[in-house]
Amino acid sequence: MTEIEPVLVLWDIDRTLLYVGDIDRQVYREAFAEVVGRPAERLPARGTGVTMPLAIRDLLLDNGVPKGEVPELAVTMVELLPRFLAKHTEDLRSEGILMPGAVDALRAVDEHPRLIPTVVTGNLKGNALLKLDAFELTAFVDTEVGGYASDDDHRPSLVGIAQKRAGAKSGNNFTRANTVIIGDSLEDVRTGREGGSPVIAVASGKTTATQLQEAGADVVLKGLEDVPRLMDAIARVTVRRIQP
Repeated sequence: MTEIEPVLVLWDIDRTLLYVGDIDRQVYREAFAEVVGRPAERLPARGTGVTMPLAIRDLLLDNGVPKGEVPELAVTMVELLPRFLAKHTEDLRSEGILMPGAVDALRAVDEHPRLIPTVVTGNLKGNALLKLDAFELTAFVDTEVGGYASDDDHRPSLVGIAQKRAGAKSGNNFTRANTVIIGDSLEDVRTGREGGSPVIAVASGKTTATQLQEAGADVVLKGLEDVPRLMDAIARVTVRRIQP
């Protein structure tokens, strides 16, 4: 019997697994003031899924920083964001929340012998790890093989990065046929469509189920509470079924 290849599961973080409220925006405020020397009047929109480097670029431009100064200042802000978020570790725990069903869903995927769970996220790696650690979720994902905004600010590129890392570690070849993204935003859907992965969209963020469906998500779920339905969706969108 031919051995069935594993499936790479790429979890989004914010509003899919957890929600940290305005803490990210506060960190943007603090880093902007540190780098530019004045308060930011306009902050990045919530829940868009845009990578942090691109959000930083827009933050600088939207607050009147001359275009020629943006590249250098953006690099400095990218370096500062994880340091500033680390100062809010206790706030993450006290003010943040786990999305309903997230832990059970993560555990089910992690415990399945043919699934390799990791993350593909618009967060910088340092920020992603701080969030996962704050909610004790790191044990459910292989963070070494994930794709992060610190790898590339073009989010669809992160799929290939994660596939290559997971392939190098496991000895398997990961393609659209055995990779799946689970996320809540239009950016998650675009990441899969352009990056090479089917998408299970979860209507747990700011984007409605209808919007996710119209954007091209392969499956749309209301949330993560129905674990059997999630596992069935993973099986249906990958060429090689995960059931024994």
